[in-house]
Formats: sequence, C-alpha cells, structure tokens
Amino acid sequence: DHCVAVSFTCKENICVRCDLDPDSVSVIPNAVDASYFTPEPSLRAEAPRINIVSISRLAYRKGTDLVAQVIPIVCAKFPHVNFIIGGDGDKRLMLDEMRERHQLHDRVELLGSVPHTEVRSVLCRGSIFLNCSLTEAFCISILEAACCGLYVVSTRVGGIPEVLPPDMIGFAEEVSAGAVAAALERAIVAGKGQHEDPFDLHERVRDMYSWQQVAEEVTSVYDQVVARPRQTFTARLDKCWAVGPIAGIMGMFLVTVDLMVLWLLRLIRPDEEVDRAPEIALPLSKRSGGVGDSKQGTS
Repeated sequence: DHCVAVSFTCKENICVRCDLDPDSVSVIPNAVDASYFTPEPSLRAEAPRINIVSISRLAYRKGTDLVAQVIPIVCAKFPHVNFIIGGDGDKRLMLDEMRERHQLHDRVELLGSVPHTEVRSVLCRGSIFLNCSLTEAFCISILEAACCGLYVVSTRVGGIPEVLPPDMIGFAEEVSAGAVAAALERAIVAGKGQHEDPFDLHERVRDMYSWQQVAEEVTSVYDQVVARPRQTFTARLDKCWAVGPIAGIMGMFLVTVDLMVLWLLRLIRPDEEVDRAPEIALPLSKRSGGVGDSKQGTS
C-alpha cells in the first residue's frame, strides 16, 4: 500500500525499480541517539596530531579497497596524521597487508570488530571521520560521527549528500583513491575538525534528527494509509500482473499463498480472540506531513 524511503535517492531507486507512483513513497530519514553520541574532546589526540577514524564493515561495498589505498597516500603527505580503523570483514587482510607493506604499524590502528557500546569512545578519539562507501541509501555512521563533533569526508554516492549540511561534510570529486585522498588533504589543511566547536556540531545534529520525529512521521503515514479504502484481492493480483509475465506470476502466487495462510490463521484463532493494542494519541512533530510528502532532515 505504501513505502517509506530513508532518502530521496532511495525513493527514486524504489520508484524506478518497482515501477511505483512517487506519491506512494514517503521519505523519512533515519536518525541518531544524540543522548548517547556526545562529544568528548579530552579523548582526541593532542595538537598537532590528528586522528582520522573510519568504522564500518570491512567489505567491498563499504569501500575498504579505497581505504587501503588512501591511507599510505595521506600518511606520506602528513606525518602528524594517524588512522583508527574499526570493523571486521573479508577485507581485513587487505588492511593488514597495507600496514605491513608500508610499515605503518605506529600510524594505523586496526581495532577489529567494535561493539556498539564502544563506538562513541572510538569516534571521540578522532577529528575527521572517513567514509568510502561505494553505495549507501542513507549512512547512519556519518550521522553518528557528526553527532560526536567530527568533520566528515566521504564519497558522494547514494543518499549521503542529503544527510549533512555542506559545512559539516566534504566530498571526494570522484570515487577513486586519489580523489578521496585529495578530499582528506583539503580537510586537513583547512583545519577541519580542529577549529569547530564539537558541541555546536552535536547540537545541530540533535536538532535535525531524532528517533522521536521518525516515530511520529512513520505513525502519521501509517494512520493515513490505514484510513484509505482497502484494496480488493483481485486489485492486488492486477498490480502484480502489471509488473511482468514472470515476476508478475510469482507475485500473484505469493499474494494468493499469503491470503490462504491468513484465512487458515483466522480459522485457528478468530479475530475476536486476538488482543487489541490500545490506541495512544501522540502529538505530531512540525516535520510530520501527509502521505507522499517530501521530508528531509537537512536542506
């Protein structure tokens, strides 16, 4: 009946790939727990040393190959810059080999898997957060980093350009090691992550994103969709058939099976025997709007 996308880029992909009406897709971004991801400047390296932090799954899609190429370039140009890499995955060996090949054991710290309870403390050790993802619908990690007061350097892919204001993030001009290294160089030379007040960055992120707002917007969309007339079984089959002869038949089969399972469950346990959740009236935030409205946390 309706879809929720976390970014406008995600919405566009959904509409194109699934042949959906744009009005049937709402954009509600993810959020961050600002009460947990707070700055702690005392954990940062003493000037002039700079720590660049990257926390992600060490996989191709997350751009670990780029990270392995970027680190030696930046370390060669800036002797006072170190890297802290958190995460684990099938590309971990590539980082180990890079560190060994370039003798960067004292410049590159590989933490391995980082429990969620320790992500904040790792982020707060850095001044700049590096994201090299090759594809992302939203990327919560850069939001968490900015909430901890870090300046973000990232590839310009997917919905990432929609997440933060321009003064809080710098982009590589293309998805390549040279471009990412150049973006880091610009940030380092400009003193990004050094001169800004981390608590000011935190407050800005806190005002832009909250899970309370997300919950209110999803609830608003849900209520409006539920209030619509329900589609008939044949109408759902027609929508499936419109997708195509192969995928359409598969969709019609799945819809039919789902309906049969529902009928069976209702025979086993009738509707009147199912406990109903009480209705709770919640005030809607200022960002809440109608179904299909374009909503975004940043301009």
